[in-house]
Amino acid sequence: MKNVEMTQEGDILTIKVDLSKEFGPSSSGKTIIIASTEGNQSIPDKENIKIGLNIYRKK
Repeated sequence: MKNVEMTQEGDILTIKVDLSKEFGPSSSGKTIIIASTEGNQSIPDKENIKIGLNIYRKK
């Protein structure tokens, strides 16, 4: 994962992303990647629940 922190307290999932970071252009070149799970990832301690997250801005 790039720039994504996930924590879980009980049934509450908290996702933390630093919006000041950038990881360069997307594969299409149309956007700049800020954060990504880089595909679907399991939630900590809940292997049967998945998350897919992309945060980006227009170039």
